[in-house]
Amino acid sequence: MESGEQATPTFSPSAELPALSEQELAVLRQVGRDWCAGLPDGRRGELPLDPALNRYQSPAPGRFSRIAQVDLFRAAAPNHLVAEEPESAGPSGERLLARVQRVVLGPPLKSAAVVQERLRKLVALPVLSSDLLSSVAYGPEAMLAVLVLAGTTALGLSLPIAAVLLVLMITVGTSYRQTIRAYPHGAGSYVVASANLGSRLGLAAGAGLMMDYVLTVSVSVAAGVDAVVSALPRLAPLTVPLGLLVIAVLLAGNLRGLRASGSLFAAPTYAFVAAMLLLIVVGLAQAGRRGFAPTAAPPVSATEGLSLLLVLRAFASGATSMTGIEAVSNAVPVFKPLEWRNARTTLTWMVSLLVVMFAGIVALTHLQGVIPRPDQTALSQLARKTFHSGPLYGCVQVSTALILLLAANTAYQGFPRLLFFMARDGYAPRTFLRMGDRLVFSNGILILSVATAVLFTTFRGHTQRLIPLYAVGVFLAFTLSQAGMVRHWLRVRGPHWRRSMAINAVGAGLSALVLVTAAVTKFAEGAWVVVLAVPSVILVALRIKHHYDAVHTALAAHTLPPSPGRPEREENQEAVERPDQVRHLSVVPVARLDLAAIRALAYAVSLGQPVFAVHVSPDEEEDDRFRKQWESWGDHLRLEIIVSPHRAIIPSLARYLEALRALRPDVTLTVIMPEVVVKHWWHRPLHGHDTRRLRRAMRTVPGIVVTAVPIHVAA
Repeated sequence: MESGEQATPTFSPSAELPALSEQELAVLRQVGRDWCAGLPDGRRGELPLDPALNRYQSPAPGRFSRIAQVDLFRAAAPNHLVAEEPESAGPSGERLLARVQRVVLGPPLKSAAVVQERLRKLVALPVLSSDLLSSVAYGPEAMLAVLVLAGTTALGLSLPIAAVLLVLMITVGTSYRQTIRAYPHGAGSYVVASANLGSRLGLAAGAGLMMDYVLTVSVSVAAGVDAVVSALPRLAPLTVPLGLLVIAVLLAGNLRGLRASGSLFAAPTYAFVAAMLLLIVVGLAQAGRRGFAPTAAPPVSATEGLSLLLVLRAFASGATSMTGIEAVSNAVPVFKPLEWRNARTTLTWMVSLLVVMFAGIVALTHLQGVIPRPDQTALSQLARKTFHSGPLYGCVQVSTALILLLAANTAYQGFPRLLFFMARDGYAPRTFLRMGDRLVFSNGILILSVATAVLFTTFRGHTQRLIPLYAVGVFLAFTLSQAGMVRHWLRVRGPHWRRSMAINAVGAGLSALVLVTAAVTKFAEGAWVVVLAVPSVILVALRIKHHYDAVHTALAAHTLPPSPGRPEREENQEAVERPDQVRHLSVVPVARLDLAAIRALAYAVSLGQPVFAVHVSPDEEEDDRFRKQWESWGDHLRLEIIVSPHRAIIPSLARYLEALRALRPDVTLTVIMPEVVVKHWWHRPLHGHDTRRLRRAMRTVPGIVVTAVPIHVAA
């Protein structure tokens, strides 16, 4: 079993906190030696409280005691505290919101439970295949919708086109089995293309997949709502609200966790597979009684001439039945051990079911003479002709609607993991590395839901208007992934590498054919959106990477303070000083001498550093009034008054602090502001947010720390 050049780590909460490199550790040791030299005698000194929270009896707590809130942890061992499930804290409104969240999503899961959240094959199959298998409900119809433009006689081409599509499905499915073999820890198109073709092409694959995942949810929900409306036409005016409701259900279901979403979505997938197999068997049996003679399709006048371009458009539309085929290779770590073996088995089941159902639906559509209609889906017509209007027809429609509505779950599994990989490499915000309370990538799930809701609303839930956008992104990812695997086998050359490379090469060639066909034939129909969006995503990702690289370089360059063996920093650069090199000056902005201001002044003086107060006055009259207040208090500290005739309090204070910083760049200014904290959230708008405004204003100025001394008001 070969492993890829870039093994993908198991998804873990610790991925958000990557380890330091050996070089960084070496620098850290040097910093520690310099920093320790600046500690005053006594070093840590006596503490006024026990940071171990008096939880230990023997032995005494040491330097590395792990702390948490008093009521939220238990003692597991000396110097080791374990946090329990946190209770809701904060204002009453926030506590109510937290309780609602717990009811909807469930209690938080411990980090160690990530292993228990893995899936066995029977659950992983519906979770990861709902998108792929549900596409037989609209993929064949999308192909027929293009062919029928050339008239009824062109529908006969559906069989040879479907035969080519079946070859494509089997080839690409087998190719992804090779991907799992080469990357047993899991790797999708982005990882494979990045590792073998370079970061730019990897980003192109990732951008294509991002488009695909968003469109997957939109098309699946749109097709599911279409199935509901086909059975209940009176619901047609509610298409958009119904779709948004489904997206909300998908969001809540996936935020509950991997196993919870698997349990929720497994039954509809298996029900749909059973309904489709029953429909195919009964339909073929009925056709067999008449000698498999096709029923004549209703006559349709041609609106376009039959041409190679039209056939290629039909082929590209039918190829949308393959979306979601790479989901397993991207999610190998979610399987129970042995992960790669269970993943390959699940992928084989998925592709086999897809081939059987796609071939059966296309064959039945041809034998029954079904053509696309605006008021009823082709699958609904097929089920009505096979089962009439009995309960079996209802079962087909219900199961189809459910799987189409829930097929987006595959995208909800893939999209956050794609963002995880991109964030790990620095091409996406690092917030996408973070696991939520239920050990899922909550931020990625939220972003996908918002993007889908916007797209679904923009296109008013029309499936046929969304499908032209579909094939370009996914087959761009397929092509680059398979081309990357060809490059992989050329370099690794493990056992049977020539056969594996040939399979991947055929998959890359066929995927490239579909990509070019879809981009050319569907460009004017909406594919131009994806063609423009992919370079835009790449550009944004490169800018994010540039920023992270710049930050890393800046932090690494400033880790060591200047010394005889190291050069001085530039004037505008910050340093990590030794404790004895930090020179403090505390500044206390005071608006009026009330209890909040007195407490802030007392806190500042208690720190034992130089302190002075500053008051920003809107006019001379207020200037005189405040001076009298200060003198009545006792004039214990130096006071500076700034008169701001234009009443720009915070901007004037910010400019004053910048001027102080310019006078002595070696002095750290600590701005200590009094802040009123109210009990109820609805009281917050009644008070100013000067601390937050000043902190934003000072964010880009080095050497200034803005902090607040709260005073809590119970009213």
